Amino acid sequence: MSAHAGIFAEAARLSAEGEPYALATVVSTRRPASARVGDRGLVTADGALSGWVGGACSEPIVVSQALLALADGLPRLVRVCPPGEEAYAPAGVVVAQSHCASEGVVDVLVEPQLPAPLVAIVGTSPAALTLAALADAVGWRVEQELSPAADAVVVATMGHGDEDALELALDSGRGYVALVASSRRAATVLASLRERGVAEEAVARVRSPAGLDLGPSTQEEIAVAILAELVAWRHTRVEVTAALAEATDPVCGMTVAVSAATPSSEHDGTTYFFCGAGCRARFERDPLEHLARST
Repeated sequence: MSAHAGIFAEAARLSAEGEPYALATVVSTRRPASARVGDRGLVTADGALSGWVGGACSEPIVVSQALLALADGLPRLVRVCPPGEEAYAPAGVVVAQSHCASEGVVDVLVEPQLPAPLVAIVGTSPAALTLAALADAVGWRVEQELSPAADAVVVATMGHGDEDALELALDSGRGYVALVASSRRAATVLASLRERGVAEEAVARVRSPAGLDLGPSTQEEIAVAILAELVAWRHTRVEVTAALAEATDPVCGMTVAVSAATPSSEHDGTTYFFCGAGCRARFERDPLEHLARST
């Protein structure tokens, strides 16, 4: 069995569940370094790292860069090196200083793996069935019932519970909500939503007629028009990503990403974060010494 079988299995599980993660692969090293070319790690959105990318000298830097990659969706080549090595790094490489005594150099390729959008298509009309097949063909994840995780919702029940489906979709705050209906039918449905107490700003979010305006169209052509609108929406919507929190390890001075998995310790009402358990243990033995030095 491959030494990385566990990493690949976890990656497959996260992909199947629509969870983001980043793969980290060691592509180059300069001794002394504990990592070897081909070593791999996997970082989840909560900052947890599994696998091996070089131990405490490399791990906090890789985690921090992986979280940044998940935030902006861009891969990056990261060089972990001692101070003074920045000038030797090729253009485009992210350089991160390590304060470990070994003074080795490790290059890590960090690749974010973001889940494909999930569209919930409600209904069994020809438009719904065709849209489900088309969305799947272009790589979207598809569910044929309302899902709390859906990025977009298309209601194509053709009068069989339109209001119920739309109310649930609007309550969940989905970014894209569309109704397949004629203009007259859509007006009736939206009026019914208002009578149910759905706020006007929520009702205004319903796209109907659904899809790009292609003029008189068959059910199958309506599905094509909706898919085109979904693709355009995906590439123009504004992603709201929480800023990545960072802190300075008061023991070694390394910048670390703050996540649920980051080692931490509280002193005098303040929480401090560390690159690893070793620095945390040194801090807890004499917090005042390290705080005075870092200040």
